[in-house]
This record gives sequence, C-alpha cells and structure tokens, in this order.
Amino acid sequence: MSAPPTAAAHRGLRRFRAPAPPPPERCELCGIELAGRHRHLVDTRNRGLACACPPCALLFERAGAAGGQFRTVPDRFLSDPDHRLDDAVWDRLRIPVGVAFLLDNTALGRAVALYPSPAGATESELEPSAWQAVLDATRLAGLLAPDVEALLLRRTEDRIECHLIPVDLAYELTGRLRMLWRGFDGGAEARAALADFFADVARRARAPHEEARRP
Repeated sequence: MSAPPTAAAHRGLRRFRAPAPPPPERCELCGIELAGRHRHLVDTRNRGLACACPPCALLFERAGAAGGQFRTVPDRFLSDPDHRLDDAVWDRLRIPVGVAFLLDNTALGRAVALYPSPAGATESELEPSAWQAVLDATRLAGLLAPDVEALLLRRTEDRIECHLIPVDLAYELTGRLRMLWRGFDGGAEARAALADFFADVARRARAPHEEARRP
C-alpha cells in the first residue's frame, strides 16, 4: 500500500486542478438562478442596480410597485442627430473626458452627471443651469425616464453625440473602461471598446419621432 500524499504533495496538485466556476447569478428579489443576460432594476432609495428575472422585471414595470423603490430598466435606445449641444454647453458640464452620462435622480432630487475614469463612474458636480442647458439642447430630454435611463454624451472632433440609453448599460460601460484604462487618456484598448459601444448604440437606436409613434 502506498503512503498517503503529504501536505506538500497536496499543494503541488492544486496547480493541476481546474479553478472552481463562479457561483451562478441569481435574481436579487426572488433568488431564482439567472441564465445569460438578464434585466436590471434600479433601487431608487439606495442608488443601486439589482439583477432581476423576467417575472420580477415585469412586475416592477408597473408604476408604484413596491412603493416605487424598485423600477425596471427599460430596453430602448434613442438618438437625436439634430440636437444643439455645443462646446460652450459641454464646458459648463465640467467633464474632464470626452464621454459623460446624465440622469435625473429622484432620491437626490437633482440631476447627476457621471463620467468614466480609472476609478469607475465618477460623479461631477452639476449646476442646475448646466443641466437645463443640456435639456434645452435635445428632444431626448422630454422622453428621459428618471432613474432608469441616461442621456449619453460623447464629444468628438467635429460634434457632440447625444443618445438616450438604459442606465445599466451606462454603468456597464464605465466598468469596462475602468478595467481597460491605461495611462492618462485611457489608452488604445479603452478607446476601441468605447468606439464599439457607440457603434452598437447607433445600430440599435431610433430617432425621437419614431418613439413618439409607438403605441
């Protein structure tokens, strides 16, 4: 009979074991296991996102469900090619990079502007007059749902893009850029990820007048 493996042998064998798979994602309301991509809820009191299964997401699409604490993030993308946001308005936002998203936060009772950085989503102090200037510059402002949607702005050499997107994707973008960020300006890999993200938004987005025709 061979001798039992020593502690040193056990440590050596660990190198050949496959890493344990991550625990499955679960709905943060009912606990059911989630498969693949799933929807999110905004916790309006705690300013957080919660993963949700389809039935829970459907439940909280109803206005006022659970006292309004949770709201389902919509799945719509709009673009306003005729918006009038210019460099002067951008400068008033005091955003140090070329991308920002803005949302109307009901818990705080004010607008919030955030931008990607090596630390993730970084909040910028936004004066009420600057927020109003953004609202006045685009038709998307009248369609923006508080807490669950964001106005996504991107400053390029020749224009400033303006889109309306689900707020969870705005946070997802900042998280991805945080992982890829290199150097002062983010680096080539982060810029490529940003370009891919905006290309996907452009592919999925409708114009505001098309949204107005929906039943």
